[in-house]
Amino acid sequence: MREGEILRRRSWLLAAGLTLSLMLAACVAPPAPSSSSPSMTLAPVAFTDLPGWAQDDSAAALSTFMRSCARLAVMPADQRLGGEGLAATRGGRAEAWRGLCEQARHVPAGDQNAARHFFETGFQPYQIGDASQGDALYTGYYEPTLHGARSPGGAFQTPLLGRPLDLVTADLGEFAADLKGHHIVGRVVNGRLAPYPTRAEIDAGALVSQRLALLWVNSPIDAFFLQIQGAGRIALPDGTLVRVAYAGQNGRPYVPIGRLLAARGEISADQISEQTIRAWLTAHPKAAQAVMEENPNYVFFRELRDYPADLGPPGTLGAPLTPGRSLAIDREFIPLGAPVFIATTDPLKQAPLARLMVAQDLGGAITGPLRADIFFGWDKDAADRAGRMNARGAEYLLLPR
Repeated sequence: MREGEILRRRSWLLAAGLTLSLMLAACVAPPAPSSSSPSMTLAPVAFTDLPGWAQDDSAAALSTFMRSCARLAVMPADQRLGGEGLAATRGGRAEAWRGLCEQARHVPAGDQNAARHFFETGFQPYQIGDASQGDALYTGYYEPTLHGARSPGGAFQTPLLGRPLDLVTADLGEFAADLKGHHIVGRVVNGRLAPYPTRAEIDAGALVSQRLALLWVNSPIDAFFLQIQGAGRIALPDGTLVRVAYAGQNGRPYVPIGRLLAARGEISADQISEQTIRAWLTAHPKAAQAVMEENPNYVFFRELRDYPADLGPPGTLGAPLTPGRSLAIDREFIPLGAPVFIATTDPLKQAPLARLMVAQDLGGAITGPLRADIFFGWDKDAADRAGRMNARGAEYLLLPR
């Protein structure tokens, strides 16, 4: 469908108003992909064509897959997981994975040969491609640790906000079949859905009356990057560690400020990383807030109570993320829960990074079939790798045979 027609349909939907059922939407999706999103191609290949397949830790990959199975088992059989074309047909609903999940339960834990046999007999690998991009682009994310408090005071002046009660997410596919996979986020004002406040408006106090602050941290820059990562650990003054995770976002487009700084000549384009962006913001405190507010996207959090410290935060699928094995993808193309084999380069060692991962998460900046974000964990090494990860490579989707 042409972009103009999509916009006309969206305008019609807003003008018609939204029913109360939309206000009870179950979860928040990332901003709707544009109508010019690339189409995915899937070329069947053999497992022997996957670079480094035989050397990978298949047992570790199976353990991560099993964590997804635990979530898929409690979903309705027809729960939509995403995917385009063959990916949607073979793996786009929870029931597509039930048989393989049952088989996986019988694979002995830690048995490399048995785990590799499970994947090779139960799945068909496909190399992912699209018409506009030759190689996959991999970036990284991690779970940072911030310093904060339950109440504002002293250095703790930057709030981490919980999900607003008036935040509404609508699946436009429920109104028009050709808008399947497109979502819109806003709030109801005078019976109509209106855009939610931008980052700048929220920073200026647009949501103060809702009293949404969960915690207060000592750095607006740390809070900004926490929103990009989507989850974190907050160290309180008494030594308590609080876990927070993604609870929604304001529906505004994600704008990478590193790209803006590069375009202005502030940072060399080939040097953009979390580390260099942080350094620039810290060195320019008067300009930092305005630059961060050029990214209008704003993320809200929820507190994870009694959550084990040795587990990664829950991804969109609901399964705890596994360092080096969990992947954030664009579910318009790749189904959540699907194994994905990546072949790229380690950002620190500059050595091949080839391993089987599982699509368990989404990201506001992750759009297109050849775009993925690797979860690296929560320690300093994870932060270093995630901040510097920006590499090309090949990507392979494993679908049930």
